[in-house]
Amino acid sequence: MGSLERSRKKVQLWKKATVHFGLCFVMGFFTGFAPAGKASVFSSHVVASNKSQSMPQPVEMRHQQVASTPHAGNVNRSLMAESPVPTPSSSKESKPAKPLEKEETEPKLLPRRLAIIVTPISTEDPYQGVFLRRLANTIRLVPPPLLWIVVEGQSDSDEVSEVLRKTGIMYRHLVFKENFTDPEAELDHERNVALRHIEQHRLSGIVHFAALSNVYDLGFFDELRQIEVFGTWPMALLSANRNKVTIEGPVCDSSQVIGWHLKKMNSKTDSRPPIHISSFGFNSSILWDPERWGRPSSTQQTSQNSIKFVKQVALEDETKLKGIPPEDCSKIMLWRLNLPVSKSSSHRRIHGR
Repeated sequence: MGSLERSRKKVQLWKKATVHFGLCFVMGFFTGFAPAGKASVFSSHVVASNKSQSMPQPVEMRHQQVASTPHAGNVNRSLMAESPVPTPSSSKESKPAKPLEKEETEPKLLPRRLAIIVTPISTEDPYQGVFLRRLANTIRLVPPPLLWIVVEGQSDSDEVSEVLRKTGIMYRHLVFKENFTDPEAELDHERNVALRHIEQHRLSGIVHFAALSNVYDLGFFDELRQIEVFGTWPMALLSANRNKVTIEGPVCDSSQVIGWHLKKMNSKTDSRPPIHISSFGFNSSILWDPERWGRPSSTQQTSQNSIKFVKQVALEDETKLKGIPPEDCSKIMLWRLNLPVSKSSSHRRIHGR
């Protein structure tokens, strides 16, 4: 009997131990998933909120304590050197942010005007491809916006088109079918074709006639964009067979035209000095909005001979002509090469009548 009771007691003890172990294991398992205590969360929240509310106070308190000490000046300097103290905006000593005011008052940069460069190509020039590439290399260095209008007669050669496609310049290639025996009449027709295109599409900008043999200072195009109505400038003519340079164009006092460099002026037929076609520029709106400049509305005759119309408007009143550069109109920024192979464009001029 004694052995049976002992075995029963042992079994009961093992059951109690097993139940106790299971309860402890379950309690420990669920305790591990329980969140942190509310006291810790609340205390951390209180600390964070206290910090956020009391952050400006140390700066203000430091300033008050320094002011109350007998050596406030010295301590204030040391504190200012170590950590600058921001002052309220209402303080008399403090001033509003001046850099912001200066930025607001600075004038806004105006966009550049469109430079419209017109280049007629003569069929009588055997080296037009070489000159076209040279002029393209100059124009591609000019800051945009710029539109290059190239006009030529219809031909079987695609050389001009190939050169223009490779320049990276914004261009318009105009081709006409008319035939001419006079090279100068052909060039005049090409200029009129370009001006009619500008008038038809209302291209707003400053027009300049650039011959293939022209050589430019890049600053010329910056000055060109400053023209309001009409502008003019001196030009140096370089002859291949002569060791001399001839100057054509205006003589100025600042930007005011006071005279002209005279060359081959026929006193019987010319009442005004000749102006080279490349030595003046004008606002294109005179073509499609003439009333803006005090001119009558464009007529059919005007549209058929636009270059003659522009010439008459430019030369009938010299006060409209402004010399460029305005600070020194005598500065040469454009040269013209008079080459024997380009006789059609060597001595081309427009005369006032």
